[in-house]
Amino acid sequence: MTSVSPARRRMLAAGALSTLLLWASTPAFADEAKRPEPGVISVSGEGVANVAPDMAVISLTVLREAETARAALDANNEAMTKVLAAMKAEGIAERDLQTGAFSVQPRWVYPTNDDGQNREPKIVGYSVNNTLTVRIRDLSRLGAILDSSVSLGVNQGGNVVFTNDDQDSVRETARLDAVAKAKAKAQAMTGALGVTLGRITQISENSYSAPPMPIARAEMAMMSAKSADSVPMAAGENEYRVTVSVTWELSQ
Repeated sequence: MTSVSPARRRMLAAGALSTLLLWASTPAFADEAKRPEPGVISVSGEGVANVAPDMAVISLTVLREAETARAALDANNEAMTKVLAAMKAEGIAERDLQTGAFSVQPRWVYPTNDDGQNREPKIVGYSVNNTLTVRIRDLSRLGAILDSSVSLGVNQGGNVVFTNDDQDSVRETARLDAVAKAKAKAQAMTGALGVTLGRITQISENSYSAPPMPIARAEMAMMSAKSADSVPMAAGENEYRVTVSVTWELSQ
């Protein structure tokens, strides 16, 4: 009878154990591979929050023209200094006053001869533009500020934008509304199919602000009647919308 060395016996035992472990684990791997991926459902919900604006942003431009750039600049500086002083007198803080644009431009003319041929263009003067961006936090003063700015020399601009100082809290309200609508929609769909919602696998968000809605004509008339020296203004409402998309796994 052939004897087997101890080393040989250990090698054979290890091989047998490996084969046994592989055989024992193969069904588990096979079951795992056959297990289907869970179904998913993706639903979007849109939340809306409407709120009255509490701040206005306006642009006031002083334009001055003169034969020389120096004269145009001096005239512009004089007018804009008065506008800045008036804004501060109205209680506008330094942080709410910002120069938005400034330019010095030549004024060209392109004369023609009697025969219709163009002559060499020449500079006949200069224009200076200085634009001031103003944030007005007391909307009751908006019309009066616009009126006084024109009296002080503002001859371009306006561009009133009504907004809100704390937009994050308003969007948070719209966001929660969007999430609630998305969940309710998903629960209605899965309930009709006889399945339930599982874990959330993905969430995304998109938000934007819609232009302010106009207020009623009667209220506009009341606002304009408050002061004959004020520019009539209608603040309306700002609308904030948030869309949330959520994906759930399905439990069947």
